[in-house]
Amino acid sequence: MALNSINPTQTKAWAKLNSHFEAVKDAHMKTWFAENPGRADKFTIQWEDFYVDFSKNRINEETLTLFKALAEELKLKDAISKYFEGDIINHTEGRAVLHTALRAPKDANVLVDGANVIPEIHEVKSLIKTFSEAIINGTKKGYTNKAFTDVVNIGIGGSDLGPAMVVDSLAFYGNHLTPHFVSNVDGDHVNEVLKTLNPETTLFVIVSKTFTTQETLSNATTIREWFLKHGKQEDVAKHFVAVSTNIAKVEAFGIESSNIFPMWDWVGGRFSLWSAVGLSISLAVGYDNFESLLAGAHKMDTHFKEEEFETNIPTILAFLSIWYNNFFKAESEAVIPYTQYLNQFATYLQQAIMESNGKSIDRSGVEVDYQTGNLVWGEPGTNSQHAFFQLIHQGTKLIPADFIGFTQPLHGNNDHQDKLISNFFAQTEALLNGKTEAEVVAEGTSAEIIPFKVFEGNKPTNTIFIKQLTPESLGKLIAMYEHKIFVQGVVWNVFSYDQFGVELGKQLATKILEEINTGSIANHDTSTSNLLKYYKKNR
Repeated sequence: MALNSINPTQTKAWAKLNSHFEAVKDAHMKTWFAENPGRADKFTIQWEDFYVDFSKNRINEETLTLFKALAEELKLKDAISKYFEGDIINHTEGRAVLHTALRAPKDANVLVDGANVIPEIHEVKSLIKTFSEAIINGTKKGYTNKAFTDVVNIGIGGSDLGPAMVVDSLAFYGNHLTPHFVSNVDGDHVNEVLKTLNPETTLFVIVSKTFTTQETLSNATTIREWFLKHGKQEDVAKHFVAVSTNIAKVEAFGIESSNIFPMWDWVGGRFSLWSAVGLSISLAVGYDNFESLLAGAHKMDTHFKEEEFETNIPTILAFLSIWYNNFFKAESEAVIPYTQYLNQFATYLQQAIMESNGKSIDRSGVEVDYQTGNLVWGEPGTNSQHAFFQLIHQGTKLIPADFIGFTQPLHGNNDHQDKLISNFFAQTEALLNGKTEAEVVAEGTSAEIIPFKVFEGNKPTNTIFIKQLTPESLGKLIAMYEHKIFVQGVVWNVFSYDQFGVELGKQLATKILEEINTGSIANHDTSTSNLLKYYKKNR
């Protein structure tokens, strides 16, 4: 097994962290700030266009020293090397985990089964570039010789969430092509999208590694049937392309081999936007911007691989998350981007984080007796302030939050940006300081209302401040969270890159669909049986 299997709770460092937690758990961060004027400088990392302030956390220097000792005891550096070098760290599926190789430069050397995969990756990137540019500049046209106006990505999970999030996030950099995403097997969803499209000018990108995913194939088949009401079977080849490993099934669908973009089994779906799965990104914002996205991710890869613990952004963020999850027993964390462009970012992270580390069996095959994984949720500020911030400020749950902001707006409206960023700063300060009873009284509040206006404060936040939302900075940001996930998985002693928990529901759905189609209901619990009968009676 490539990664060591060490129960973190049995290490010396974990025992010391437990003792340390008991000593500091009730301390207020306000006190630490008052006692140490250099605290903010000590707990800030400036790297390229990133300014990461983690001083508003319930930690002191001893906390970080102990986490560094834990990293050493769990052999984190060795695990990071294996992660980048193509070792079989997806042990249960017998695969390397090499989304990092997808953004490596041409002169890199990354071996899988003894062969350097970098030349192959760059061949596919060249195909993406040529194809994207031909669609965007209009040299590649539809079956009536009209240029394309719309692109529809058909996929689900990692074949949808990553590309959809990036395209949305980089809308400012978009070209004349209008992007659409069809994922849910809900027929109402696909038909709503089709209502807006012209079959003569729409390109469809089917993304499915095996070309067997029920949702994706159902949607693709429905769309092809709609298309064939206008065009002929031979026209399918001009309007449908695929990202897949199953060449035979793709060709049987009617897609030419020259329009098939390959994938590799050493890229997990939720980390695949950097591959040909990102074709819709390249189409929506242009290949140069797609390349900049990859370049930004590679810069974060290098930072993560080479930087020491104290200045390693993903590692610090991972240990802070573990600190709250395993010691403070905080079960969720919020991600609050102060830009509307990142409105799908938390949704994307839900899959990346919860599918990766939502595991209860450790790397030795033994059930864990400690918490793994995090519930992740969030919405852009300032919308979120008017929705769920009440719970974070005055609720009974401890909810650490990442605040993500940008110093420069894209459209140059500094008046709006100043108002946005004033809220960005104010919320983390309010969560830190709270409001004391004396401050409430000083405002002239009537006695019976005073308890309701007191804020405890001491709520932890990370501030991730970036110069501007560009393809490169977005690449860095996504890769930062990918590496945070990796570190958490190493510490929790789980395999982060399989997802067997997704399969059981799929298997049962196939059985139940057959029962719906045949009318023969098999043995189920009485609730499921009653629901099936009710559905058949009322459909």
